[in-house]
Amino acid sequence: MISIRKIRDTDLRSALAIVNEAAQAYRGVIPADRWREPYMPPDELEKEIADGVVFWVAEEDGLLLGVMGIQDKGEVALVRHAYVAPTLQRKGVGTRLLRHVEGLTGKPVLIGTWADASWAIEFYRRNGFTMVSNRQKDSLLRRYWSIPARQVETSVVLADGRWMQAQQHAAADG
Repeated sequence: MISIRKIRDTDLRSALAIVNEAAQAYRGVIPADRWREPYMPPDELEKEIADGVVFWVAEEDGLLLGVMGIQDKGEVALVRHAYVAPTLQRKGVGTRLLRHVEGLTGKPVLIGTWADASWAIEFYRRNGFTMVSNRQKDSLLRRYWSIPARQVETSVVLADGRWMQAQQHAAADG
């Protein structure tokens, strides 16, 4: 039985292992100048937690299966660092985590990922997210994320129905 719970200090090492193992899929896909080993070092995870990313884990029989963070950014919430152990992908773990973190907020949800990570983009699309325009993407990444310009250039943003609906209302009122 899979359960979703907030990450504990004792989970950090296992969560990092999942992130770094799953991120191997990016090797040779994302721009070489954005790849590093390990993909997420321990101090970066600590910084993300200090910056308000609340991580949740999927667990079964004491084994971590996946990790996903959510970060409140005022008028929106961001899904951050979503990874499932490679041997457990495509078995519903990511969807369970995504539904859980979405349910934690009534705010529109945005997700940033690499433009060439087609599998990640497709996962979010299957789960009801829509890719925003390039103009919106650049603005959103600069407003809500703290990432280098090169990463802005090579990323996309997907939005949930709440965000898309708010944009339609704003355009109609406009």
